[in-house]
Amino acid sequence: MIIRRRRSVRSAALAAALLTVGFATVGVLPAQADPSPSAGVPSSTASAAPTEAGAPEAPKVDLVLDVSGSMGISDIDGKSRMAVAQRSIDDVIDALPPEAEFGIRTLGATYPVSDKTDGCKDTKVLYPVGRTDKVEAKTAVATLRPTGWTPIGLALRGAAQDLGSGQATRRVVLITDGEDDCAPPDPCDVARELAAQGVHLVVDTLGLAHDDKVRQQLLCIANATGGSYTDVRTQQQLTDRVKQLVTRSDTSYRATPANVTGTDQCATAPLLTPGVYADREKFSEHRVYRVPVHAGQELRASVSVTPDRAVALDYGVLLRATDAAGQELVRGTDAGSGRTDVASTGLRWSAADAPSGSPSGGSSASSPSGAGAGARTVCLVVSNSFAGQAGVQNDPGLPLELTVDVANASPAPAGPALGLGRGWIMLLVLTGAGLLTGLVWGWIARWRISVWREN
Repeated sequence: MIIRRRRSVRSAALAAALLTVGFATVGVLPAQADPSPSAGVPSSTASAAPTEAGAPEAPKVDLVLDVSGSMGISDIDGKSRMAVAQRSIDDVIDALPPEAEFGIRTLGATYPVSDKTDGCKDTKVLYPVGRTDKVEAKTAVATLRPTGWTPIGLALRGAAQDLGSGQATRRVVLITDGEDDCAPPDPCDVARELAAQGVHLVVDTLGLAHDDKVRQQLLCIANATGGSYTDVRTQQQLTDRVKQLVTRSDTSYRATPANVTGTDQCATAPLLTPGVYADREKFSEHRVYRVPVHAGQELRASVSVTPDRAVALDYGVLLRATDAAGQELVRGTDAGSGRTDVASTGLRWSAADAPSGSPSGGSSASSPSGAGAGARTVCLVVSNSFAGQAGVQNDPGLPLELTVDVANASPAPAGPALGLGRGWIMLLVLTGAGLLTGLVWGWIARWRISVWREN
């Protein structure tokens, strides 16, 4: 009896070991790896985006701070709203990139609540937009005390003037705890007014008071300019959000794309090499660009369109690759409903994907002037379904950023024979493991029955 038990234990251990080896064999079967390490990753040529002569224009950020009397209320982390805002702004100033142009404008900082006539005109520059002396800027912020009224509409107009014009990203960050109590002008109307000008000016709003009226007004301001709204609950949240917005502007500065102007047909479209490009596209417009792709290469492209003014809901962005005759090769679409910071999409197309009847990629005759011998011209068509809200101007078009890369094409997947062979190997291993498992468990069952009968 004891001998049988020992044998059974040894047999069970052996069976378990065999099962482990069998499944381990399945686990180490060679997997089909992507032999192209660059697949899905832009080639090194894409990192060298073409730039215009001279240094790019630095980003500009104007922080508009509410210093009205209600900012003295202590309801955030046990501190007053003013103290929380001052501490967060100090942290943001410390983290500013050296090339950023940063400024601060106040509203309600001078005239007391008892003086509404002058208090509703009370908005001024605390620190001018430009390269920041951090000590001076922080000292200016430290002198602020909650004082007067909340003329948000006038402050937004003033901030737009502070930032001036230019091609770089211009961002207004509004920190307030209340709705405008000095209208007119209504801050939503001012935001739509700025958006209708068609300049790339974004207003991001941060609310320190959790009131439905305040929230609706701040959402209206942000939506009209393609910005964002944040309901602030803690000091850390305020600090992190403002830093994020400033960093976003700095990122745009470091990756300044080259300006290009697309056309309405492929024959006259600009010829692009790998890089990042900027253009403007009107509502529901089509913009066309050309890219030469050689045999054995793969085109990878993406496009982002920024709604920098009030647009209607239900919109989308479409990117298509066509041949010179207009036949579609591949497309990528993005559609949405509601407000987003950007709408984008992308596509990939390999010269090996061309149908057999299409012009050969190696035929220089099919390549337009400037495309290079042996290259096939692919036309990139950017379309959008944006529509402006009432009173919004169509000119200039929406900011568009196009990224183009041409890399070695990814090898085709393994043929049927190789795939079938690997499938048979795995099937045999799994069948063997299942058969072995059945035999072992059958033997154990018979042994248990025999032991039961003997007892």
